Amino acid sequence: MPPLSVRLPTVGPMSETPLARTRRARRMYRELADFYPYAQCELDFSTPLELLVATILSAQTTDVGVNKVTPTLFARYLDAAAYAAADRAELEAIILPTGFFRAKADSLIKLGAALQERFGGEVPGRLADLVTLPGVGRKTANVVLGNAFGVPGLTVDTHFGRLVRRFGWTQEEDPVKVEAAIGEIFPRRDWTMLSHVVIFHGRRICHAKRPACGGCPVARLCPSYGIGETDPIAALRLRKFELAPGHAAAPDAR
Repeated sequence: MPPLSVRLPTVGPMSETPLARTRRARRMYRELADFYPYAQCELDFSTPLELLVATILSAQTTDVGVNKVTPTLFARYLDAAAYAAADRAELEAIILPTGFFRAKADSLIKLGAALQERFGGEVPGRLADLVTLPGVGRKTANVVLGNAFGVPGLTVDTHFGRLVRRFGWTQEEDPVKVEAAIGEIFPRRDWTMLSHVVIFHGRRICHAKRPACGGCPVARLCPSYGIGETDPIAALRLRKFELAPGHAAAPDAR
C-alpha cells in the first residue's frame, strides 16, 4: 500500500456541537469500516459457550494467545457440566499460557456450575442474565451477544475506550458511561461492527503508546492527530496487521 496522503485535521471536540460530533463520528466509522472490511471477532469459537469461555480467558492477554489454547480446552470440556466438574489442576495446566490461570480456572468452574444450575447448561441470550454469571461483565456479555446471538452490543475494552476518547466522541472514562455515550451517537444496528472496527484500528494503527498518525485513514477527522508519528513513511512501519491464524488477511495491509 502506498503511503497515505494525510491532511491536517480541522476538527476539535471543544468547538463542536453535538450534531457535528455525531456526523463526524459516523463518518469516521464509515471510513474505518471501508478500511477494515474484514473486521470480525478474532477469538475462535463455534458455540456461544466457546465464545464465552474464550472471552473470559482473553482478559489481560491477546486473542492470538487464547486461540492457541482453546482447541485443547474445547476438545476436553464440551459443555457446561464438564467445566463444572473440571479437575482444577488439569484445567489450570491447559489455560496456563493465558495468564492469571488460577483466577480464570475458578471463573470457568463456577461458570459451568452456574449455567447448569440456573440456565439448563445453556448460555443465556440476554444481557441481564449474562452479567450474573461468574467472570462475566458487560464487555464480555456484549461480545457474546453480538457475535454468538446477533444481538447488537458495544464492546468497551481498553482499545475501544482509548480510541473513542482520542476521537473526541466522548470524554467519559467509566466503561458503562462510555457505552451509553457511544450508544447515543450510533444506531443500535451498528454497535457490534462498530466495536470490531474500532478495536481493529486500536490494535493495528492507533496504538496506546505510539499511534501511527501519519498512516491513519481517518487522521483528517481526528482531533488527536499529532500525538503519534506523523511522518507517513515512519508511520507505515508502525502499523500492525497480524491476524490470528485462520482469520481473513488484510487485503491492502502490506
